[in-house]
Amino acid sequence: MERSEREIRESKFAELMNKHFAASAIPKSIHCLSLRLTDEYSSNAHARRQLPSPELLPLLSDNSYHHFVLSTDNILAASVVVTSAVQSSLNPEKIIFHVITDKKTYAGMHSWFALNPMSPAIVEVKGIHQFDWLTRENVPVLEAVENHNGIRNYYHGNHIAGANLSDTTPRTFASKLQARSPKYISLLNHLRIYLPELFPNLDKVVFLDDDVVIQRDLTPLWEIDLNGKVNGAVETCKGEDEWMNVRGRMNDIFDLRAWRTTNIRDTYHSWLKENLKSNLTLWKLGTLPPALIAFKGHVHPIDPSWHMLGLGYQNKTKVENVKNAAVIHFNGQSKPWLEIGFEHLRPFWTKYVNYSNDFIRNCHVLE
Repeated sequence: MERSEREIRESKFAELMNKHFAASAIPKSIHCLSLRLTDEYSSNAHARRQLPSPELLPLLSDNSYHHFVLSTDNILAASVVVTSAVQSSLNPEKIIFHVITDKKTYAGMHSWFALNPMSPAIVEVKGIHQFDWLTRENVPVLEAVENHNGIRNYYHGNHIAGANLSDTTPRTFASKLQARSPKYISLLNHLRIYLPELFPNLDKVVFLDDDVVIQRDLTPLWEIDLNGKVNGAVETCKGEDEWMNVRGRMNDIFDLRAWRTTNIRDTYHSWLKENLKSNLTLWKLGTLPPALIAFKGHVHPIDPSWHMLGLGYQNKTKVENVKNAAVIHFNGQSKPWLEIGFEHLRPFWTKYVNYSNDFIRNCHVLE
């Protein structure tokens, strides 16, 4: 009996570790998509065309439009977010997407939206390297986060070594694994804290995570009065969900004018520095803790009906509830583009994948 219990326990930890690796790895089809689109950027002038076209450039700073910001290195996920937002909108001609990606993904991301225009919406694609403001002088802490050997080893190293599994429950172990996702030390994960500087001419933006699907027109978000607050967000920490006891981050509406009068960025940097000094003993889980501290007193709660989260970890999510949500969020390990995604929830995401596209078809995406 003791041997059987031990084997079951060891099997459970192995299952959690395998799921962690499956969630962190890049699927072969998505890697293929990025490589093929990057090659297309080099060989096809149409894939390199300016985004948006020159005559539309003034609109990128026109505050009469609805500006969305999406920060991601996942081309397929970006295409679903943009496509779902445009198709769900009653005023797609008012939508402008600012897609920000890293240097290695830029060519492929640009190719995708150049070859697959989202007219009448406007899409801008920029790499982190193309923002003059993002220098080592302005983001010294993030430079340290990405290059600090101890931190890199924590997120990319052996997750079993040094762990006393006999004193750890599978649930605690799963939580610790989630906190060690490499995405937490990516500059893309920290970009939202620099929105006022990256978009100096904009007054209001909606920041979207790359694992969301838009199912309803989001135009009313721009009509919400934030009462002088910087951030409008759906609060989830008052709910009964014991697995996700944090503030939802999908529908972040930011009043950039109000933000520019605060010290939010300095507070955020200050806490990141303290955590670095403590060798990550203050918190492990990425950007959320310092962001919650920095935005304290600056958040205006918005109606929960805007945001349904948990589709990446709650297998028992009811399909009818998903259908009725304005925005659904696949936060958690079981992303819909991964094999470990939940089969009954995946169609809400795949319905916005263009399977007739040559690149999607040739890379055998989600076959």
